[in-house]
Parts: sequence; C-alpha cells; structure tokens
Amino acid sequence: MSEDILHQEQLLKTQFSAALSERYLAYALSTITSRSLPDVRDGLKPVHRRLLFAMRQLKLDPDQGFKKSARVVGDVMGKFHPHGDAAIYDAMVRLAQDFAMRYQLVDGQGNFGNIDGDNAAAMRYTEARMTNVAKLLLDGIDEDAVDFRATYDGEAEEPVLLPGGFPNLLANGAQGIAVGMATAIPPHNVIELADAALHLIKYPNASVDTLLNYVKGPDLPTGGTLVEPSEQIRQAYATGRGGFRLRASWNVEKVKGGAWQIVITEIPYQIQKSRLIEKMAEMLQAKKLPVLADIRDESAEDIRVVLEPKSRRLDPKAVMESLFKLTDLETRVSLNLNVLDSNGRPSVLSLKEALTEWLLHRRTVLMRRSKYRLGKIERRLEVLEGYLVVFLNIDEVITIIRETDRPRDELMVRFSLSDVQATAILDMRLRSLRRLEEEVLRTERDSLLAEQKNLKHLLRDEEEQWQAVSAQIKSMRADFIKTDQRRTTLSDAPAVDIDVTELLIEKEPITVICSEKGWVRAMKGHLDLNAQFKFKDGDGPRFALHAETTDKLLVFAENGRFYTLGCDKLPKGRGFGEPLSLMMDVPADVSLVNIIKVGKGKLLVASDRGHGLIVDINSALAQTRSGKQVLNLPLGARAVACCPAEGDHAAVVGQNRRLLIFPLNEIPEMTRGKGVILQRYKDGTLADVKTFSLADGLSWKMGERTRTETDLLAWQGRRGSTGRMPPIGFPRPARFT
Repeated sequence: MSEDILHQEQLLKTQFSAALSERYLAYALSTITSRSLPDVRDGLKPVHRRLLFAMRQLKLDPDQGFKKSARVVGDVMGKFHPHGDAAIYDAMVRLAQDFAMRYQLVDGQGNFGNIDGDNAAAMRYTEARMTNVAKLLLDGIDEDAVDFRATYDGEAEEPVLLPGGFPNLLANGAQGIAVGMATAIPPHNVIELADAALHLIKYPNASVDTLLNYVKGPDLPTGGTLVEPSEQIRQAYATGRGGFRLRASWNVEKVKGGAWQIVITEIPYQIQKSRLIEKMAEMLQAKKLPVLADIRDESAEDIRVVLEPKSRRLDPKAVMESLFKLTDLETRVSLNLNVLDSNGRPSVLSLKEALTEWLLHRRTVLMRRSKYRLGKIERRLEVLEGYLVVFLNIDEVITIIRETDRPRDELMVRFSLSDVQATAILDMRLRSLRRLEEEVLRTERDSLLAEQKNLKHLLRDEEEQWQAVSAQIKSMRADFIKTDQRRTTLSDAPAVDIDVTELLIEKEPITVICSEKGWVRAMKGHLDLNAQFKFKDGDGPRFALHAETTDKLLVFAENGRFYTLGCDKLPKGRGFGEPLSLMMDVPADVSLVNIIKVGKGKLLVASDRGHGLIVDINSALAQTRSGKQVLNLPLGARAVACCPAEGDHAAVVGQNRRLLIFPLNEIPEMTRGKGVILQRYKDGTLADVKTFSLADGLSWKMGERTRTETDLLAWQGRRGSTGRMPPIGFPRPARFT
C-alpha cells in the first residue's frame, strides 16, 4: 500500500509542461514517420506500402483477376493498418487515378472518381489489382531484400519498406502535412529519372546542372506547360525547395464568319475542372473577366473547355495572358523534397541526394537478394550431392532403406551424408531413379556452381554490383521507352505585363487639353496644338499633347508625386472637361508641373531648392488614385520641373537668371529620393531644367521664334555650381519653353 502511495506522489510531482511536451513529441514523431512523410527509398508512406503488400498476399498480380476493393481494405485494416476504412480506401483510390498518379500503382475497375472532383464509388462496388509498376516495387520481397517487422497486433509481419525497383518517390511524387513540417513532390518522367540515375552511377560526383540535362522538370499526369525560368528550376532541384509555374495547354480554333475561340486541352495539376469553370463563370458574371463572352465545358474523356472572346479583334495570346493572371489556369506547383532518409530521419534532399539514396537502396537490395540466392544454392547443392550418392550406390541405398530400422542414420554413417541429404534421399520418389535424371542433376549442379561463383564475385566487387544495378534500371527503362512520352511541355513565359482593362479599348487618336486650373478633356483626332481652344472664364491653356485612347498619362505635381491616368477615362471634348481632382487625389493647393505620355524612356525631375534626379517612366507609374511619391521634398519645397531625360547634357536655370550646363550622366537614376544638387543659389530658386545634345546646341523660346545657341563653353561647369548669366535675349522670367 505504501508503494502505491509513493507512486501516486511521484505522478503528482511530474511537471504538466514536461508531460505534455513528452507526449506531444511522441505524437509528432508518429505522424512524421508513420503517416505523412514518404521514405526516400521506395517513395511510399506506410498506408500505401501496406496496401501493396496486402494486394500481393491476395495474389492480385497484373495478370490475375480483380477482387473487390472492400476485400483489400479489410485485409489492410485488419492485419496491418489500424485506422479507419475510409482513409485506407481514399489512399487506394488515389493510387488508381490516372489524373493524380503519373504511374498508377493500382489498376481499378469501376468508378474511381474523375478530374471534376467527383468521389469514387463505395468500396463494395469497385474492384482492383496491382499494376506492373507496383510489381516492380515489390520485386524480390520474398528474397530477404528488405527487413520485416511485427504488425501492430504481433500476429504477422510486414515489410519496413519495399525493394523499390522503380524510382517511385520522384516518378509519382508525394504530398503530406506532418507536425511542423510538410512534403510536396511533383511527379517526374521515369525515363528521364532512369537516365539521370544511370549517369549518376557512372559519374557519382555529377553536378545538379549535369543531372538537369536529363531531368527537365516535373512531368505531371494532367500535362500542362511549365514556364518557370531555368535558373529557378536549377535552384529548386539544388536545394530541394522551390516551385514551378504551370499553365494550362490551349489552342485557337477558327469558327464561321472569321471568328475564333480558345480551347483548353489540359489544366494544371491538382486543379478540379468543375471548380475551375465554376470560379471562372462567377468572375465572368461579376465582370472581372472583361475579355470573355462565354465559357463552355465540352469535355468527354478528354478535356475540352471552350472560351469565347469578347471581340474577334483581340489577340488570343493577350487574352490567355490575362486569364493566366486572374484564374487558376496558371498555378504554382511546389517542390519540398522533405522525406525520411535511409536512417529514418526527416531531411530535405536535393535531386542528386534523392537519386543517390534510391541507388544505394537498390544496391543494398541487390546484395541481400544475392546472399539469399547464395544460401538457396548452397542448400540445393547439398541436396544434389546427396542425390548423386544415390545414383552411384543405388543398390546399396535401396538395401539400407529396405532392411534397416533407422535408414536415415545408417545412410549418414555409410556415405558420410548430412542430415539434410539423408532426409532428401528418403523423400525421393522412385520414378526419379532414372538414368536420365542423373544427367539432369549433374547439369543442374554445374549450373548452380557457376551461378554461385558469379554471385560470390558480385558480392566482392563493388563495380560489378553497380553494373548489375545499371542493368536492372535499363531493363526497367525499356518497359516504358516505347509508350511513355513526356506530358508536360517546357516553354518560356512571354515577358508581357498586360492590363486586362486595356484589351477592349478601341485605339483612336485624341488630343489631350488641360487648362491652368486643371480642367482636362480629350478631343477626337490629332488637332493643331497651337489652335485656340475654349476655356472657362478666368482660365487658360496649360498643357496640350497628342495621344491614343490606349495610352496612359503621367501627371507630375508640385508635391513630387506622379499620378497615372488612362486616356480612355478622360472626359470627351464637349464642354470644358472635368477637373483632374475628380480623377486623382491631388491636394487643392498643389499645382501641376507637367503631363507626359507614358512610353519608354526616363524623366528628369527637380525641386525649387535645386535638387533633382532621373527616374524611369515605368517605375513612376502609380497604381492608385493617391499617386506615387518619387521626389522627396523638404518642408516648404515644391517640385518645379519635369522633362524627358534625353541627350547627353542638362541645362539648369534659376530665378536669379544664372544658367549652368553639365553632363547628364552626373545625375543619378533613382526610384525615389531627394536627388542631388543640380545648381546652387545664394538668392532665388530653380526655375527650369532641360536636357539636350551638346552637338545640336541649346534651344529656347523667344516669343514666336526659337533660338539655338551652339557655343556653350562659357556656361559649362560642374554639377552643383552657380552658373553664369545667360545669353542676351534669354526669356524673362527664365524658362526654356
């Protein structure tokens, strides 16, 4: 009684956190090793391994008949896997689905689900047997190729892993979420894997780059197009972590009247077709797919999803690029090669390490099978030697058997036989005592001796072992070479950034007019920019430029921010237009500096404090109404200049009428900042900036005329200087335009 009390006191003294930690760790390890992560050697999780082993015990070979799936699930659950039948059947169903497995391990008969996401029929209705690939994985399991352990109830034994005559881990891939870790391995082409493995046997120090000459990338059962850059693919396989951009395969079909439609023939891996179409239809109704008019599913056994464009004048490639951007027609296939290594520990392996582990396992299996075969040969040779004694002393042997009370002991003493040999002689059938049988036995003995010699040499010579492994891989590869073609194609993604809202805009010439008070309008056609346009009383012209309805405008304001406007959104030319403040969030006290049509090139922007920088036009584009800050301004400063950064020199003039010219490359290109000092002032501020080619000279407006000065040596200096007074006749106030 005192011992029970002491035991209870010890239990009470156990820290709850320590007990919880210990139990949670045990649970985590169980989940990682016995449920979620595959073994690198056979590429299987325990439930899949038990399924295949149970099917083998049921003699469900590829050339045999089918049995009910319920029979298989029942055997697995009752003998090996003490979990729910639904989980076991789900695992079995996946092994039979041609859209989930690149190389099926179960040959299913009946409804095993489809790519639309429909479930398989109940296990009592479906039937199954193994495929040839599963047979390869199990090949040699009866020849001591792998270790066995007791089942959960101790009544039988199950394999710790399978011999793995097929590179299942990479060929079929795996998905799993454990405790604190996960695995995600896409399927690959077995011919490519075999070629890489053969190269690795020949050159064990081969680099990842060399192996990628064979393994081009994932080869998914549902096909598709891989558009991941080669450098990213290399990085993924070198580290065991990464991902691949996968797109649906499509083509264009011509229809009557000169119209066309897009047909999707392959969808990305692990995407349910019905869900994909459902989501696209919802987006179409919500007007989030402006390029499409209709979506139809015309699939039968093959996938055929028809997409009708909104307008026949659209570019099919542009339509698909927009759909790839907005829908699951483009997905990302993850690679996380987190598996149980040969020591049973979770590890993230590279492509080379995963193939090496499989090859080492195949060599181990080869050696174990060879030793097993040697044992069989030795036992058979022992029996054959006993048989040959019979044929040499047939009469005496018969006499001993007929007349002796203990013939086995007498035979052992008389002919120096072993217990095994004597027992085999006594079990021999009389009809085996023919002369012809003696010749057969001698032939068999000679054959076994030769095989024994070869096996002993194989076990001593590592090079010969690898040659044998290579021969096995070549034999396995030959089974697929004629029928197995790569399904996932590789391609480069077009380097285009498409705004889907622009695809349906009619391209028309316009003239953009903006007043001094910020009222803007777009007039049809390219009008004379010097023409007289009507403005409100008290307002006048400020900016005028030619553009197209498909163009974008960059508006630079005094607060140093760029705002982006689509020309198709501008009010039409009737009336005086609308204030820009309705289209973008510009503070009321901030004036506009310049309006520029977006294109290729760079801009020079400057503040009244004399600081400036160069910015790429595309990096200045704003995505929101609030604009994008590019020129940082100190308190009280304002932006005053924005011009194209063209030519080789920059000219800066201040309100103090001092002009400075210096090389344009002295101004840095930045995406955002205060910039560098362009010109220094004792009094006054920066008035205007212009870029030009020194060989062409510097031009400025003088009333209706334009003056060009080519002799500019007097005004050339270093950036940040004060400059000199400009030539006689330079405008007042100081400006170049």
